[in-house]
Amino acid sequence: MRVRGNPRAQVVRIGARLDAGTSAGVRERLHKALDSGEGDLILDLSKLEMIDATGLGVLVGSHRRAISEQRRLVLRGVPPRIMRILAVTRLNRVLHVEAPAAAVA
Repeated sequence: MRVRGNPRAQVVRIGARLDAGTSAGVRERLHKALDSGEGDLILDLSKLEMIDATGLGVLVGSHRRAISEQRRLVLRGVPPRIMRILAVTRLNRVLHVEAPAAAVA
């Protein structure tokens, strides 16, 4: 996971897995990014291959923390497989998912 910052947003790249084994470290990094930055916190999920309930909890918890910090959590590059999980759990209605450029055009 890498964190990049700019004046209006921060981008955090998530690795291939967001599960019980990786959630604690990811949660800590996301909370630090939310506490130290401003503007949108963009999670680049383009490399994400696997997410479980613990990983979904990290996303929801980070979303809530962003709201309390008057920020916005944005999911970018969500792979179709992960998008299906978000749709089945209806988290696509709660979390802000950035539309792919091809879908906008």
